[in-house]
Amino acid sequence: MTTQTSYPFERSLARLEELVAQMEGSELSLENSLKTFEEGIKLTRECQQALKDAEQKVALLMEKNGEQLFEGD
Repeated sequence: MTTQTSYPFERSLARLEELVAQMEGSELSLENSLKTFEEGIKLTRECQQALKDAEQKVALLMEKNGEQLFEGD
């Protein structure tokens, strides 16, 4: 069984950094700039959703942990 060393969120964030560097450092045509911007927006939305999902999972775990702590009292 293989271990996953990189997560989609981390890859998306790295790609976003690449896109920003491309847009800042080179002269892209208008068409390529728009495509790059569009990809960046898509990745930003995916990252925001991943963070929201993680936050919800943490909240559920904290809630569950809190319930377990008080059930035995």
